Parts: sequence; structure tokens; C-alpha cells
Amino acid sequence: MTTDAPILLHTRDARGVHTLTLNTPQSFNVLSEAMLAALSAKLDDIAADEGARVLVIGAAGKAFCAGHNLKEMRARPELAYYQQLFAQCSRMMLQIQRLPVPVIARVQGLATAAGCQLVAQCDLAVAAQEARFGVNGIDVGLFCATPSVPLVRNVPTKVAMEMLLTGEFISAEEARLRGLVNRVVPADALDAEIERLVSAILAKPRAAIAMGKAVFYQHRETGIEAAYQLAGQTMACNMMHEVAQEGVQAFIEKRPPAWRASA
Repeated sequence: MTTDAPILLHTRDARGVHTLTLNTPQSFNVLSEAMLAALSAKLDDIAADEGARVLVIGAAGKAFCAGHNLKEMRARPELAYYQQLFAQCSRMMLQIQRLPVPVIARVQGLATAAGCQLVAQCDLAVAAQEARFGVNGIDVGLFCATPSVPLVRNVPTKVAMEMLLTGEFISAEEARLRGLVNRVVPADALDAEIERLVSAILAKPRAAIAMGKAVFYQHRETGIEAAYQLAGQTMACNMMHEVAQEGVQAFIEKRPPAWRASA
């Protein structure tokens, strides 16, 4: 990679599938200030694309993402700077959750600290067998507090605490068993497995997925009674939408649903 290469690559295919690729392999794709800003800007662009259907986040090189740029952080030992940096990262992570389309992490290698956080924040994750995951900030005296936010929403509490307290890494298969990733495949099958997920999502109506993703994360953070009220209202609105009306009618008539491409 030349020094003037973009730090973040972005493609979009004719189906509305966006791909963002972290492109600083020489520094293990760390979430520098520049990378966070680039990700945030691209996520805004994708959110504004009414034809967007799926986002895949991947990385170049051997590592997926090694977390924050510790050299950058050490150069400015100021509380206000650290507060701003972690707030910037948190805003970007929340953009992923608020995006109206599913976000899939394509994990080909090491994902540690804020890199593991990025995987946990995505809606789905597919990992190569060689990938490893950790929240090892504790090794340098920094408890991975912000990575713990999505981590504990992916894996059981004691599993998350063990990872956070020991800094030990887990394999891709352990990550699958613990709920951090959905699927694990050989490295040469990674793209094909992602395409299977993407194709399954594209076969479903965009409007229903957007409504469903939004309510999924809303009700997760509320009490059960409020969650049922919110979910019931969302399902009622979804049922009134043309995609559900057509889907139910197609089921009754024993035929494939004829959803419009933009639905």
C-alpha cells in the first residue's frame, strides 16, 4: 500500500451492498482519530442512501483492527482529549446501530480492544478460523470500559468479565460459541459465507428490516413491559405496511411475494 492510499476504502454494488474496508494494515487498522472520522463520514453517507441494503465492514492485511492508536493517545496526556476521543468512538459505534440496514463484520484476523468492540457493535459477524478476539487493554493498565458496552450485550456477563479482567484472547470458534460471531469458516471461504448472509437479507423487504432493526435495539434497553408495548406497536405499523400486506396475501395464496425493489 502506498502512503497516499485512502485509509478507508468504500464500494457499493448495484444491489445496494456497501463495503467499508479499513486500509491501514501496516498499523493493524487501528482506530486513529482520522479513521474514526472517516468511518463516521461514510456511515452518514450510507444512512442517506435510500437504496442501501447491507453494509459489510472488513479490513486489509492480517489484522481486522487492533483498537485505538496508543501512540496517538500517549502523545496527548490530557483528560479533555481522552474524553473527546472516546466520545468520538462511541458516536461512531452508535451510528452503526442506528443505520437502517444490517451491518456485517468481516473478520479475517485479530480483533482486539476497540477492534473487538467494532465486531460486537455490528449486527452480524463472520470470522475466519484464524481470527482471534480480545479486550486486552488491561495489559497496559487500561480497562476496556467502552468495548465492554457492546461486548456484554453479545456474550454472557461472566464470559465478558473474564475477557476484560484477564486480557486473554479467544479463538474464532470460542467467539462463535459465546455469541460474539455468527459463523466461522476457513479464510478462503469468508467472502462466500458473507455473500450467503447478504443474499438472504436482500431477499427480504428493506422496510421491514429497517423497522425490525430499530425496534430490536430499542426494546433491548427497556424493561419487559415497555419492550412489549414498543414491539407490539412496531408490529402493528409493520403489518400496515405494503410489504407485510403483500407477504401475508402471498402466503394465503400460496405464491412467492411480489415485493417492489425499493420496499
